[in-house]
Amino acid sequence: MKLSSTALLALAISSVTATAYAESQSQAFTPVTVKEKSAQSEATGFVEGQSITGSTRNWYANEQLKRGSKFSYQKNGSPTPTDRRINWVQGTIIKYNSGFTEGTVGFSTEVAAYNAIALDRDRKDLASANGGAPEPGRGGRGNNRTLTKNGGDAVGQWSKLGLANVKARVSNTTLTAGRQNFSSPQVDVIGNRPLPSSFEGVSLHSEELENLSFDIGTFDRNSPRTEQSQRKFRSEYGNGEAEADHIYTAGLTYQPFASLTTSLWGTQAEDLWDQYYFGASHVLGDSSVLSLTTGLNYYKTVDSGSAKLGEIDNDTYSLSLGLTHQAHSLTFSYQEVNGNEYFDYLHETNGIYLANSLLSDFNGPNEKSFQIAYGLNMAEYGVPGLKFNIYQARGWGIDGTHYNGNKGVADKGYDGIQIQDGEHHYEYGIGASYAVQSGPLKATAIRATYTAHRASENQSDGSINEFRLVTTIPFNIL
Repeated sequence: MKLSSTALLALAISSVTATAYAESQSQAFTPVTVKEKSAQSEATGFVEGQSITGSTRNWYANEQLKRGSKFSYQKNGSPTPTDRRINWVQGTIIKYNSGFTEGTVGFSTEVAAYNAIALDRDRKDLASANGGAPEPGRGGRGNNRTLTKNGGDAVGQWSKLGLANVKARVSNTTLTAGRQNFSSPQVDVIGNRPLPSSFEGVSLHSEELENLSFDIGTFDRNSPRTEQSQRKFRSEYGNGEAEADHIYTAGLTYQPFASLTTSLWGTQAEDLWDQYYFGASHVLGDSSVLSLTTGLNYYKTVDSGSAKLGEIDNDTYSLSLGLTHQAHSLTFSYQEVNGNEYFDYLHETNGIYLANSLLSDFNGPNEKSFQIAYGLNMAEYGVPGLKFNIYQARGWGIDGTHYNGNKGVADKGYDGIQIQDGEHHYEYGIGASYAVQSGPLKATAIRATYTAHRASENQSDGSINEFRLVTTIPFNIL
């Protein structure tokens, strides 16, 4: 891992700040021991432990491209430009979970039906970015807000089986097979649309030891947020035609102190890349006085197999320092990409645990970025559940002129980024959220955000304003 002088300075500031201001809290080492308590021993039975739950999400987004960029939608078979795109969708999930059967080996099942209704079906408002400016940060892959017909009209109502799996549990170890949720720094369910993604495969999660857990999984398909069918995994930023037949992933999470959590993961996207991750989060002090949270995320990515995306050799990291005093938090984040290609991750996943992954991912070739964010928790002022946040991030030094990873083959890998020479961009956003604390609508969450992004001519994300209003209501049926 190559640390710049800026990152070393940030680490030094972290140390000084912790020593000078943070109140001391227990840093006692916790040894790794075998758990005395078994989750399976408390199984209540297949029917006795069953539940039916759900949630419904009202998702509204209004985007406007700036500086002459255009979306494009199909009108009478021809691409038609527009600078605005509006999506308004109601997404609903009904999920059935059985209990685990009793005995040494317990079995259970999980099934979830997903449904989406387009509340605004205007063709112009549901334009995709196929013929105009690229989808911000996604290279022009069309509307990723709701299911549409050939980049034009939204499908008025559509449904799919979002989850369908069986589980087997021994002690504190669970094997899951089928369409499932999975969460890791490289293969993670993404839920920032009316409906989330999910993955088809087999995974194993083990918590037999105190403070140390293990995960392993293999997946061959994902169920995208805005599609009814499943598809193979592909890259978020590379050539959309390059697909991986299988994803193999494994990792461990270790908490040696109550204040320190670390994780180490390795993932292979077959014939695309091998990617390794290390993350750590540490808390010092008491937030009622002053606490310091330090976060480090590091990814190493290299091409593997037949290298369908060409040569990849990329080191990317982010370092964040957060100060919290009662209702107030202030966070500084630095991020750096060391590589002549984008820092990339799997499409339809949230596999990017970097501090400056915002509307833009700030992940251009050789890019450096810095973010400052402020948060206000109104619980300290007698309004629990109400929060505000504001941030600004800047990225600079984007340089793809040295990229030659396509090995001379057109449209392979990240070809086209060679025009990015000294590109820069910035983003700012403001948001408010409220979670209902009691009553029949308890846990209902409402969030409003406004984000603006401005970019130099060849920076890939473009210039755009976006307003979102999202309301999520959970409910129990059984």
